[in-house]
Amino acid sequence: MTVIRDSIVGLGTDEDSLNRAIVTRAEIDLLKVRFEYANMYKSSSLDEDVIGDTSGDYMEFLLTLLGKGPKGY
Repeated sequence: MTVIRDSIVGLGTDEDSLNRAIVTRAEIDLLKVRFEYANMYKSSSLDEDVIGDTSGDYMEFLLTLLGKGPKGY
């Protein structure tokens, strides 16, 4: 979870780290990632943070991997 958070917090987005953290997880793992992310960072959800820090096709790509795309936000 810290890899995901670190890749989107601060100035700019570390897209390589964010891609690796999300793409390399199986669907079942992503449910756990969502749950743990919500517990660790209660101020926002994983989807909200992805939407807030990315845009366009890249945002849609990540949201699709997270089970929210296309235009599922």
